[in-house]
Amino acid sequence: MTAMGMPYGLQAMLKEGHKHLSGLEEAVLKNVEACKSLAQITRTSMGPNGMNKMVINHLEKLFVTSDASTIVQELEVQHPAAKLLVMAAQAQQQEIGDGTNMVLSFAGELLANAETLLRDGLHPTEIADGYARAGARALEILDALVVPGKDTLDVRDKAAVAERIKGSVSSKQYGYEDLLAPIIAEACIDVVPKNPNNFNVDNVRVVKINGGGLHDSHVVKGMVLKRGVEGSISSVTDAKVAVFAQGVDTASTETKGTVLIRSAEELENYSKSEEARIEEIIKSIADAGAKVVVGHQAFGEMALHFLEKYGMMAIKVPSKFDLRRLCRATGATALVKLQAPQADELGFARSLAVREIGGTKCLVLQQDSSMGQISTVVLRGSTDQMLDDVERAVDDGVNSYKLLGRDARAVPAGGATEIEIAHQLQQWGRKETGLDQYAIVRYAEALEVVPRTIAENSGLNATEAVAALYTAHAAGQANAGLDVETGAAKDLGAQGVFDLHSTKWWALKLATEAAVTVLRIDQIIMAKMAGGPKPRAGGMDDED
Repeated sequence: MTAMGMPYGLQAMLKEGHKHLSGLEEAVLKNVEACKSLAQITRTSMGPNGMNKMVINHLEKLFVTSDASTIVQELEVQHPAAKLLVMAAQAQQQEIGDGTNMVLSFAGELLANAETLLRDGLHPTEIADGYARAGARALEILDALVVPGKDTLDVRDKAAVAERIKGSVSSKQYGYEDLLAPIIAEACIDVVPKNPNNFNVDNVRVVKINGGGLHDSHVVKGMVLKRGVEGSISSVTDAKVAVFAQGVDTASTETKGTVLIRSAEELENYSKSEEARIEEIIKSIADAGAKVVVGHQAFGEMALHFLEKYGMMAIKVPSKFDLRRLCRATGATALVKLQAPQADELGFARSLAVREIGGTKCLVLQQDSSMGQISTVVLRGSTDQMLDDVERAVDDGVNSYKLLGRDARAVPAGGATEIEIAHQLQQWGRKETGLDQYAIVRYAEALEVVPRTIAENSGLNATEAVAALYTAHAAGQANAGLDVETGAAKDLGAQGVFDLHSTKWWALKLATEAAVTVLRIDQIIMAKMAGGPKPRAGGMDDED
């Protein structure tokens, strides 16, 4: 009992304004509902015929994409349980760079199936334990499904690489995979180091230029910057490059000072001394052998005049990230002080020229493959949104290449892997004697979400498609996947379409862990939100 109306229990312990939800109905099922809603949003974007989402973020930027990681990133999910799924998807994106939609859809389906078991009276812990066991077993089965002969790959063979990354690219840009895969393969092979494990995805850049069509896209060995030069010299070959991480201009003092000039002669001498100083610096840079000067900030008019006099190209690169990449591509060192560079601080450019691509002036740096550590994919297309979406497909392809360098194993595509794991898990689950068996069978059923969704998004009858796959797998065709064109179950490996083992392995692992974590939550305790009073409703403010 309370004395004098004082609160007791949890109310006495926490600040006023807190929220406390507990029990099956309030906490567990509400969490499951939130995760199901999130999975439902991204699910329709899965597969080659996945639908696009139009997302407008808090900065009113428009995104038209079927890329699940972009969708959940821009949605700014607030519900704490749904955030767990978003974190799992982001972990997949950072680790693999592909397969985020499978993580969200599969975790959502696992929780939807768990809801039925919870209503049947099973305890959340029993379901979580069953899911964890089924997940471990699924990964064992996955290792056994690796396509024979696909566990090794020559990462410098353009045709072989293009075939392997085709599956990843087609899930984002279906119909363009035969065009994009060779371009991505060429760009990656240009920058792959001697040890493919050290491949850096940042070395493959993408430049999007409006106009033309996707078939006009090409690869440049080196860098492409969407800007012109500062002076009149627009082309150099076999040039040494000096890079400055500041503006190329007369230095201004940090302290304020007053100069008293008594006559016209003194004024003239003051200007001359400034001119002489800047000419001395520019001449010393020219004497060091530099033909190209790159600045991070503006070029002063006087500095530009002397650069022209000594026949040097002037380039302004305002982005510090692009400046670092330019240094990496040329082997230059960015200097923080305007002075003559040492021989080892100069970079080298085989060819540096201004080219017009579709009406846009671009600076193209081309290097020999022995020197250049950066390659650029120049994408052409009609709208910014379309180019953004193609760029995401290129990113997926480049990430797939990175994975191929580490682990080249491939598994059957088109839902074949999921149905085979489901088929074997169901047989294993039925032999179990404990309450886990119900969760294991439900886990197997949840795997059907991949082929079912691919079929739904392609306008096929999902029930018939999944049934046809089960029939094929029961008959021993372990590689039979869903053909989105005909709806038939067949081995897509014959067309050169495979999924990467690493992508599936991490997606199954992360989705299972996320679902088990959500199921093990039995209470939600939210402290009072920080911040001042909420703004008044619209229409109550004065006009002025």
